[in-house]
Amino acid sequence: MSQPQTEAYNLLRAALTLFQKSPAQLAAEELQQVRVQASNELKLENRVLNSPEAATVVITEQEVQAAFLEIRGRYEAESDFLADLEQNQLDESYLRAALHRQCKVNTVLDVVGSRAPTISEVEIGIYYHVHAEQFKKPEMREAWHIFISINPDYPENTREMALQRIQELGVRLQKKPYKFADLAMQHSECPTSLQGGILGKVPRGKLYPEIDAVLFTLKEGEISGVVESEIGFHLVLCKHIHKPETLSLAKATPKIRQLMGDRAKRTCQRAWLAGLGKDTDERH
Repeated sequence: MSQPQTEAYNLLRAALTLFQKSPAQLAAEELQQVRVQASNELKLENRVLNSPEAATVVITEQEVQAAFLEIRGRYEAESDFLADLEQNQLDESYLRAALHRQCKVNTVLDVVGSRAPTISEVEIGIYYHVHAEQFKKPEMREAWHIFISINPDYPENTREMALQRIQELGVRLQKKPYKFADLAMQHSECPTSLQGGILGKVPRGKLYPEIDAVLFTLKEGEISGVVESEIGFHLVLCKHIHKPETLSLAKATPKIRQLMGDRAKRTCQRAWLAGLGKDTDERH
């Protein structure tokens, strides 16, 4: 792959990583930051590809095709895809070459990472007990609400009218609590009205303090009286209660093993990269 296209691909990748934009969309200061990032990545990749480990790695056409199709799949039209490549000084053949290079770098790093020591059961047990708080799930409540705002600029939303409206809804729900979602969709002024007023599964402290205080006193399936917060009035439904839970060591083990294993691989990779010769930046 030629030097200009190698740099163009790395520039594009760095721009998307740092700013979620293409290089052409960047301000001058952003573009300079991206150029530095892309240059550093290119030098590092060259050292990886010149390493003894890289000589043993073979990338198949199927791997490159899978990576290519993943990128192509982000575009609805072929013309949009090709136009984007052209705008970034690439074409399909250069993109495939860049993806081959990227796949090889990633595979070499995977090979190096595989040298990391296996995580023992003792290490997992120590991690579990030292980080016990990570494995405690607090009580969660599935909350729904109907919201009427207070806004003196609108006659129907003065404090008096808003309170009257929410109280009327509360009376209707006392008779027909199963109508909560329907009434939320018809009357609630929160965007959640489109989903029937669902706020989701929340722990203590997530919602407005006034709502939070009421929600965690409700029984499962119970609807609150009128609750006033700083933004208006609410009716709150506690749809379901998820009790607090402490994950056992047995259940936590796979997660801990993955976490510690990934950390060990990254440590191994960083040590290996640091040991690569600085004089192998010859371009591929």
